[in-house]
Amino acid sequence: MKKRIRSFGYALKGIKAVFGKEANMNIHLIMMVLVMICGFLFSISLTEWMLCIICFGVVISLEMMNSAIENLVDLVSPEKNSLAGKAKDIAAGAVLVAAICAAIVGLIIFVPKGWEML
Repeated sequence: MKKRIRSFGYALKGIKAVFGKEANMNIHLIMMVLVMICGFLFSISLTEWMLCIICFGVVISLEMMNSAIENLVDLVSPEKNSLAGKAKDIAAGAVLVAAICAAIVGLIIFVPKGWEML
């Protein structure tokens, strides 16, 4: 049981390592807060909230994985290396794909609600 509790501590330590310290994570957090505010203002449905929460989780998780990959690559390959750069680019690309998909979900949810208000 102690081992499991310690593993949660390590996970929380990892979360703290990226929040407030990674510029892109701060952008994702700002967008998440804005979506949440819009969600309350537009009274989105339970299903729409679930979709937003899934998108938050996927984007934030991938941003954390991207940060981990960048740190690991920098550790094992401090000098310029095309494969190291490729690994970092692919990880960043994964975050971008998730963020674009999340933005599309957001547009699908919020644009019709915005039109209704007009």
